[in-house]
Amino acid sequence: MVIVQINYTRPDMPKAEWEARYTPERARQFLAVPGLQWKIWLDGEAERRAGGIYLFDSRASAEAYVNGPIVARMKANPDITDLQIRIFDVRDRMTAITRGPVPGLAMAAE
Repeated sequence: MVIVQINYTRPDMPKAEWEARYTPERARQFLAVPGLQWKIWLDGEAERRAGGIYLFDSRASAEAYVNGPIVARMKANPDITDLQIRIFDVRDRMTAITRGPVPGLAMAAE
């Protein structure tokens, strides 16, 4: 399993205006991303930082996502600045011990 972490600075606008952009349709597009197990949406209101934590079933799927159309739109979006993208391998055994929500890791803790 592989984690993609994406963080960025969002525009200086009222939270209600920013939140209005996050519709169910925006979230549903991620259901079709190959290899994506789940996404956690992040928001740091005080520092205007936002982003997501994504769990992929393989490095190839994670890299395809990072090099794909969703991230390309983020890179081209003038409202998003200081975009940071990182890919990490999951430490299976340690994550299983601490009950990380990673499918198939229950046996790894034993």
